[in-house]
Amino acid sequence: MLRHPVPPRSPGFSGRAVVILAAFAAVLLAAVFLAPQSLAANHSSEDGFVHQRNLIKAVDEAFVEYWDSGDRAFTPDMWRVVDYWFRFHAIKAGISIVLLIVLVALSHQAWKAYMRAGGSGRGRRAGLASAGALALILTTLALLLVVANVQGAVAPFTSVLTLMPVGAPHGQLAGTLAQVRERLTDSQNTGDRTPPAIDVMISDFALYHEAVVVMAVILAIVFIGLSVVLWKRFARTGPSPRRTRRTLGWFGASSTVFSLFVIILFMANLSNTVNPTEGLLGFFAGSS
Repeated sequence: MLRHPVPPRSPGFSGRAVVILAAFAAVLLAAVFLAPQSLAANHSSEDGFVHQRNLIKAVDEAFVEYWDSGDRAFTPDMWRVVDYWFRFHAIKAGISIVLLIVLVALSHQAWKAYMRAGGSGRGRRAGLASAGALALILTTLALLLVVANVQGAVAPFTSVLTLMPVGAPHGQLAGTLAQVRERLTDSQNTGDRTPPAIDVMISDFALYHEAVVVMAVILAIVFIGLSVVLWKRFARTGPSPRRTRRTLGWFGASSTVFSLFVIILFMANLSNTVNPTEGLLGFFAGSS
């Protein structure tokens, strides 16, 4: 009985693994945007926070109450929204980290398959290249989600204040923000002592940006190192394996661009860690 020869599979590449990784990534991508709101609500009183309008209203009211208290410690309502926002970002960061790992694995598999698709048709090669490019774009998105949500979990007070309509406040919030701006301006211009609540805001605002500075330094080291490795491999690769050379060059250029981006991110956040009072005043003035 004659048997038809089975075409050899590309070593290290499993189509089933790619399908599983892609399906897992799709589930995680949906979860990262849909799950944290409800998972972060520990009490029935926080169920309304799933709707952003209710959360913003709660933040506005809690902030006014906190400012009027004159204390350093959060009021119960302020603590409730800050604690919810911490859990929200912690959950979202956790899902984003898993998503990032899955997408890195998926990108690796897709690009490896593209480089080894020597005898495949042009359509299959184009499909693999498109899948690899899409996975890489989603990997970048996942990385940004990790950075943003780790930042929010590290300094949830500042993060939740960004929900307030500081550019167009109304009612009691408008009066409170005017007082905050006045005290911050006096502190910056004359060195007047700031109220306890502003001390908390300044220290948390600095921490909010320090978190990004630290992550930007780590990412810059990773991307610069990766860029060096990729360009060295590109230089050592002969002109004959064009797909391999093209892929290495594309990834080397991407790593270089990402390195520049995280350096810019580092510089943008560094000024707010050096002078958080000025940065916080800019925030409450609606300029940052």
